[in-house]
Amino acid sequence: MSASFPILTLEQASDYARLGLANIRREYPHYLQHMLNGPTDARTPRELHPAFYGSYDWHSCVHQHWMLVRLALMFPHLPERDEISRVLHAHLTEENMRAEAAYFRAPGREFFERPYGWAWLLKLAQEVRAYDAKLEVNMDPLVSYIRTGFMRYLRALTTPVRNGIHGNTAVAVGLALGHARAHDDQELKLFCTSRAAYWFGHDTDYPGHYEPSGEDFYSPCLVEAGLMARILPREQFLRWFDQFLPRLAQGEPANLLKPAHISDPTDPKIAHLIGLNLNKGWVWRRLAGLLDAGDPRRALAIEAGAAHYAAALPLLDAQDFNRSHWLPSFAVYTMSE
Repeated sequence: MSASFPILTLEQASDYARLGLANIRREYPHYLQHMLNGPTDARTPRELHPAFYGSYDWHSCVHQHWMLVRLALMFPHLPERDEISRVLHAHLTEENMRAEAAYFRAPGREFFERPYGWAWLLKLAQEVRAYDAKLEVNMDPLVSYIRTGFMRYLRALTTPVRNGIHGNTAVAVGLALGHARAHDDQELKLFCTSRAAYWFGHDTDYPGHYEPSGEDFYSPCLVEAGLMARILPREQFLRWFDQFLPRLAQGEPANLLKPAHISDPTDPKIAHLIGLNLNKGWVWRRLAGLLDAGDPRRALAIEAGAAHYAAALPLLDAQDFNRSHWLPSFAVYTMSE
């Protein structure tokens, strides 16, 4: 099975690292989502977010930081490793983290980047835990704020968000669950697993034939399946999965098994579908590993996963900032998680 899927190489890692280092220090162009409470609140991205001012927007900057930490951990001989360390120690300072946390406490900003940016911040903290103890301590004020807010959000959310973009609940919970497990945070882990079971545990015959929506970068169907595979024991998950996609062995829904067509990769919104193909490739890869060798769905999952990677990876154009500010971190995640 592994031969059908791409493996992240040192050369690719170096390319992505150079791109990430440039992106997280690139303040403009910037898509700023910012609550103005008065004329003095009109400030630059770097003034508002001293740690995460680059990479076009806050959440992309966070997951580009995550990518750099992941690459440094994976490749001890990465040529950019020293530069990554220097930049991370310049960005993730105690002062900067306190300033980032203070931003959320201003009137009207308590929901900034919820849940997507929050979940990626927890994922970054998970990676930093294995990378540098000092940086982990520095991040504590922001992580504490985000964790508390995320718990409050899980309590209040009566029904999950099932879109294929930033608000998707399964994506956020999956990222937060990894953080909880790495930190042995039993309370957060229980909340993630229990709420996921409550929201998704009784889903059957998911209408995957309606996917994708035109600007998706996640598959609502497959990220839900991927999350349930993480919270349920294998045999229990497979029973759930039988009901969730009951005609998968017959190749249905066909749209889930074929990559999205990218009509114009230079269009920032249509290029979301490149991320969708990376996401689907990763989930099919994950699901293939859970299915028995004789299960016809396993061969379908392997073929679909490989096809999605093949459709997506050649379109990661380093010269197009609309793509390069976020897609490399998706590629690293899907090839290394």
